[in-house]
Amino acid sequence: MSGFKAFIARGNVLDLAVAVIIGAAFAAIVASLTDDVIMPVVGKLLGGLDFSDYFVLLGPVPDGYHGPMSYAALKAAGVPMLGYGAFVTAVVNFLILAFIIYLLVRWATRLMPPAEAAPAGPSDEVLLLREIRDELRRRP
Repeated sequence: MSGFKAFIARGNVLDLAVAVIIGAAFAAIVASLTDDVIMPVVGKLLGGLDFSDYFVLLGPVPDGYHGPMSYAALKAAGVPMLGYGAFVTAVVNFLILAFIIYLLVRWATRLMPPAEAAPAGPSDEVLLLREIRDELRRRP
């Protein structure tokens, strides 16, 4: 259990956990922006109000089905179809998220100080460890 505690206590693991949580919240914001703002406008321009309802039936609708002819209802009824509207929404979602992450990384890179140049030779500690290693090899 102590090895697990040491692993969790490392800074990189905690940073990753925070990043995942913030990323999930950020993805929800981007999904709302896409689903509630951008895609309705795109759908309106292409002739419909709900872009996620664009689909192509790949099989017949069951004879006993009397529900709405929407993508979600037909999918729940098990009708085979190609939901290209939902796919386009997911692609737009991804592109927006990728662009925003690109902007954040570019901004963060500008804020960080430039990396210092590495020293020309090995450090004093490395030289000392090499001497110790060489001395131990010489002993019988």
